[in-house]
Amino acid sequence: MSSHRYEEAVRKKWHEPETTLKEIGLRADMVFMDVGCGDGFFTIPAARLVGEKGKVYAVDADASAINRLKHKAVEKGLRNLNATVGAAEETVFCNECADIVFYSIVLHDFRDPAKVLQNAKRMIQPAGKLVNLDWKKKLMPFGPPVQIRFSEEQAANLIKQADFRIESIRDAGRYHYVITAKP
Repeated sequence: MSSHRYEEAVRKKWHEPETTLKEIGLRADMVFMDVGCGDGFFTIPAARLVGEKGKVYAVDADASAINRLKHKAVEKGLRNLNATVGAAEETVFCNECADIVFYSIVLHDFRDPAKVLQNAKRMIQPAGKLVNLDWKKKLMPFGPPVQIRFSEEQAANLIKQADFRIESIRDAGRYHYVITAKP
C-alpha cells in the first residue's frame, strides 16, 4: 500500500469525506473551494456531490499532490474540478462565487492565515459559508506539533478578524473540531 493510500485509510477512520461534506451542507450544483486540498481527500468526493452543474476549485502549494489529484479526477471522469498549484495567500478563484470555502486541517500551515481568510471573504457569496475542519490543540501521537495548532478559540478569532460571523463550533470526533462561519 502506498503511503498516500495508507494516509487516506487512516483519515477515513476519523472522517468519512462524503458524510462530512453533506453535514456542512454541500449538495448538487454548488461551487466548492478546497483550499490546501492536498491530493484530494475531500476534493474528489466534493466534485461527485456537486455534480456536473456544480464546480470545485482546489489549490495546494504541493505540485505532486495536485498532479495526483488531477490524475484521480481523470480516472473518475470528473470534469467539474479545477485544481491549481499555488499559495493560498495568492489564490482568489473568483469574486463572490463560492457557496462553501473549505479548509481541512491546514489553517495552521499557511504562511499568512489572515490573508488566506481575507481571500475566502472575497470568494464567498453573501449567502455562502466558510468551514474550517482542524486538529484540536491537545497532545496526541500524530498530527502536527501541538504548538503550531490553532485552538478553537484562536481559529475563531482569526476568522472573526477576517470579518466573518461564527455560526457554530463543534467537535468532529476525538481529534478535530469544525468551525462554520458566514460572511
